[in-house]
Amino acid sequence: MIICVCGPTGVGKTKMSIALAKKYNGLIINCDAMQVYKGLDIGTAKVTEEEKEKVKHYLLDFKDVQENYTVYDYQKDIRKIIKDNQNRNIIIVGGTGLYLKAALYDYQFNEEENNNTYEDLTNQELYELCLKKDVNMNIHLNNRKRLIRFLNKTNNSYNKDKLLYDNVYFIGLTTDRKNLYQFINKRVDKMFNDGLVSEVKQFYDQKIKSKALMTAIGYKELYSYFDGDISLEEAKEKIKQNSRHYAKRQYTWYKNQMNIKWFDVNYEDFTKTIEEVCNYIEK
Repeated sequence: MIICVCGPTGVGKTKMSIALAKKYNGLIINCDAMQVYKGLDIGTAKVTEEEKEKVKHYLLDFKDVQENYTVYDYQKDIRKIIKDNQNRNIIIVGGTGLYLKAALYDYQFNEEENNNTYEDLTNQELYELCLKKDVNMNIHLNNRKRLIRFLNKTNNSYNKDKLLYDNVYFIGLTTDRKNLYQFINKRVDKMFNDGLVSEVKQFYDQKIKSKALMTAIGYKELYSYFDGDISLEEAKEKIKQNSRHYAKRQYTWYKNQMNIKWFDVNYEDFTKTIEEVCNYIEK
């Protein structure tokens, strides 16, 4: 079987995935877009060797931060792992919903995308081209960057109701927003205490400005601090704020895209939440 542990950042997915892997003698596949990169450890709350409890993990900490690892790459890699381990129970854990959708559903990509800058066209001409491609396109006329990206994008398609695998369970961990935001704020404080600034500084000093570093929460904000644009305290507050906003977007995405069984996490006795999840799976 395949068990997918979903939910917003900071809710306890890693701990649940380890418990389920040990319970069902399974392997774990990472489903966090930033945890695939080597060196992005503290800022992504990457599982430590101690936390793994000797459970085999895949698609974790294996790409150089200067590589551009896409959802298409992830889809190919995870499907191969699933195919190679058909006789094993698999736990997929992480908060990148699109990666999970692309992995398990009929989500199709063309290998190559165009990279046309459309420099010779006006915004109005770009807009009309976009409407020809999709009459329901709702990008604003003045948002040239998005219009070009839309035109370059290949026609990805998937049947959101068509799972490619049998015996799949979607487990969502949740808590009320007040609790979640407190957890997120405390986790960011812990990241700073654990050396997040030093982790990011080593990349900054090497003048590495890859897509991963410029988009990952916890890294892009500290780059602004090192550039002198904001203070360290402002960077920390921005990381907390952006993490909270990201958690909100995750909830919205899961609600609209997937049929998930949600469990309120008992943080005073996490074993009770584990038992609830296992009872649901086994029934």
